[in-house]
Amino acid sequence: MSDWFYYMVYGLGWPAFAISASPVVLHRERIPRKGPFLLASNHLSPYDVPLLIKETPRVLDFVSIEEVFRNPFVAWFYGNMGAFPLNRGKVDTATTRTILDRLGRGRVVALFPEGRIRTGSDSVIHGGNMKPGVLRLARIANVPILPVVVLGSAAYHRLASWMPGRNVLYGVNYGEPIVIQSGSQDLVELEDGLRAAYVSLNAELSETMRARR
Repeated sequence: MSDWFYYMVYGLGWPAFAISASPVVLHRERIPRKGPFLLASNHLSPYDVPLLIKETPRVLDFVSIEEVFRNPFVAWFYGNMGAFPLNRGKVDTATTRTILDRLGRGRVVALFPEGRIRTGSDSVIHGGNMKPGVLRLARIANVPILPVVVLGSAAYHRLASWMPGRNVLYGVNYGEPIVIQSGSQDLVELEDGLRAAYVSLNAELSETMRARR
């Protein structure tokens, strides 16, 4: 598949964040430069998506919710960006096949294991639960999971945040890739490890951002 539209949108959108933000980005070197993996992020606001696109030096194929694809323009835009829909109301085998196909072609699939936006204590960054699908997908596809924490993205809900020189403070922290070593590993144990990674990444990023304020 062609990524020309992705790169065009990236080129047009990057300056808006570059002139308005003062980001903290930690451990970008942990991102595999080649090969497929699942990028699994917490989800505090819709602006997590453009910030991950801006800061991640790989093309990201996002798994999005089916509802937004009901708008023809959004469906066209997201589809050309490499995104595809997920029906959260059932076991969506078509989306699973799409994810495995993209990974099989060496691409990076980005998703939000929480399943929806969470801003309170139920967020994975505070030890909250997540859907186990990301672990099953990683096991089936035999690819690593790269946990990532994004903080501060909700600032872009405010129109003033887009003004040049606002120095909006947001942060992105990439974790170590988690490899599913064998089919004998317990999914509950793996989920606990992934949850612990989110908590640790959040603590490190929060401390770094506090020092920048």
